[in-house]
Amino acid sequence: MSTPDTPQLTKQSAEEVFNEVDSLLTLQDSLYIFNLIDSMLSVEPEVKETSQIAIRLAYNSNIASTGRTIGIDKFGLSSGASYFHKKGFYVDVTGYWSKEYEPDYYLTIASVGYMVSPVKWWSLLAEYSRFIYTDSGPDVVIPYLNNIGVTNFFNYKVFVLRADYYFYFGEKNAHRIMPGIGLNLEKRKWHGIDRVLFFPYINILFGTEVITEYFTYAKTRLGALYRLRNGLPLFYSQNKTVFGDMNYSFSAPLSITLNKWNFLVSYTYNIPKALPGEELGLTKSGYLSATVTRYIGFK
Repeated sequence: MSTPDTPQLTKQSAEEVFNEVDSLLTLQDSLYIFNLIDSMLSVEPEVKETSQIAIRLAYNSNIASTGRTIGIDKFGLSSGASYFHKKGFYVDVTGYWSKEYEPDYYLTIASVGYMVSPVKWWSLLAEYSRFIYTDSGPDVVIPYLNNIGVTNFFNYKVFVLRADYYFYFGEKNAHRIMPGIGLNLEKRKWHGIDRVLFFPYINILFGTEVITEYFTYAKTRLGALYRLRNGLPLFYSQNKTVFGDMNYSFSAPLSITLNKWNFLVSYTYNIPKALPGEELGLTKSGYLSATVTRYIGFK
């Protein structure tokens, strides 16, 4: 039963949930992807010969969004578990919870992927994900249920260039491209801490959206009266796919590794941009996220 604090998951709110997933994947979870590749490159040689299980819990201060920015006075939790094979293959399951939706636990994302570093200065991650919504109901149409994509990191001293491409598909299709540039500032064995990493980033999100445009059949007032008297429609709509910049984000993550634990705290500020012909009621906003991860290694 829905309440004013936990609205029922309708068609409109379900699409907002997907857009939130889009934002999580391209903004918050992008830090998680960075941690995956960074951990692969930074561990000692003998550790690289082992497989690992990672269990994590994450908090997001403003979880509700519409694709490019995070809402106000909403928070969410996520938890997940990953298995990383020493050859680079991995599987991951992550669940999302928020009081904004009914039911509170509204989404599970299952992923499978492969990480590789062909050369020291280039790292590559390829991934497929499936979105599994909880009890969305027969009347809910969720446009995207899958995505497949590639993430690249190019390292030069302390500078890191990033290039992501993700393709969402289901009832509709959408493309997301996110280039970025950042710094990789690292300190090892500092005051009893194994590793401290600060990696500030600037990202630009490009993508496609289907925009609905409305046109009138009647070019004159007499034409409009004629159509009204004869029960004819005055307007018709056309869908058009547009492409452009959708969001600028600035993030400042701090990662601390202590034994088998990793603690990640980050602040991200988003500047959403409207696509051509799109009505965008979003404003600039920021959010705080924190993740705790426990690694378990085995042969």
